[in-house]
Amino acid sequence: MSNDQIRQAPPELAELRERIRAARASGTPLRLRGGGTKDFYGSALAGEVLDTRGYSGVVSYEPTELVITARCGTPLGELRGVLAEKGQMLPFEPPAFGAAATIGGAIAAGLSGPRRMAAGAARDFVLGAALLDGRGDWLEFGGRVMKNVAGYDVARVTCGSLGTLGVIAEVSLKVLPLPAAETTVLIAADEAEALALTSGWAARPLPVSATSWSDGELRVRISGAVAAVAEAARGFAADHGAVTIESDEALRHWEQIREQQTGFFGGAGVLWRIAVPDTAAPLGLPGTTMIEWNGALRWVRSTVAESDIRAAARAAGGHATAFRGGERSAGVFEQLPAPLAAIHRRLKARFDPAGILNPGRMFPDL
Repeated sequence: MSNDQIRQAPPELAELRERIRAARASGTPLRLRGGGTKDFYGSALAGEVLDTRGYSGVVSYEPTELVITARCGTPLGELRGVLAEKGQMLPFEPPAFGAAATIGGAIAAGLSGPRRMAAGAARDFVLGAALLDGRGDWLEFGGRVMKNVAGYDVARVTCGSLGTLGVIAEVSLKVLPLPAAETTVLIAADEAEALALTSGWAARPLPVSATSWSDGELRVRISGAVAAVAEAARGFAADHGAVTIESDEALRHWEQIREQQTGFFGGAGVLWRIAVPDTAAPLGLPGTTMIEWNGALRWVRSTVAESDIRAAARAAGGHATAFRGGERSAGVFEQLPAPLAAIHRRLKARFDPAGILNPGRMFPDL
């Protein structure tokens, strides 16, 4: 790391720094953990818990600049509340999976909610980050304003790293205003019909901010200016027989989809998260299916063999992750091509040379 990236860590982090340095000296694995609401995600957990919740609070917030900087232990619900007071939001709608969720955990997991199809992924909104790496050093990348993007790509690398590179001590995020209007409509359609509709809409200037399909019902969220939302709703009704859903019911639906609280997510079998091109045909896998992101995200509940799931995902031009359930010791993510795996190993060695931070959480050999 360059000297301008290594700076003095805030004194509130002294205990965490010493824990990391002691663990490095003794070769003791550490399991970085905030609220623990995503402990199910990734490969098997290992190491002594390093609780990050003590480093909490909003560092700075400039509503007019659409940027907020928060410490890792800040509850995700608290951050959402701060933004809502100013009529703003985290555009990627990160799932919490529990009231104890923290912003550090949300960025480490790198997961995005229903609005990802329209707004972008979590990593797209990371402007800067500060880490405690595997040496206990404080590293800063990126910036806290939109115009400062020095080190931007390195800051993005932390998103989805599952704590394998360091404690994401602080993160600066771009935020957006809440939409002026929002309506959800319901369209009766089977899987193939729903995929044909949503892939067609992707090429049109429609204010669609989320879609979900399951059990013959396609729900479409429309967000934006009042006139644009009203016009789009009328068009869906005229062209596809769409019925407008009452607003409170619609809000509950998208929250339950984001937090995986619908009946589908409580079913039997492994829950597979399958990312494919939005134009991909139905995968035809045994089990039950729920589709988001205009067809680009397929959730499948199935007891079929892992090899069959992964083969179907690859055949469709995508990849599969064993999101919940099943055996995790062999790995839950798609095996990386050799060149990409080598990049991951080099990054790990650079940020955590002793290999003590969340060992095996992403891949068994990392």
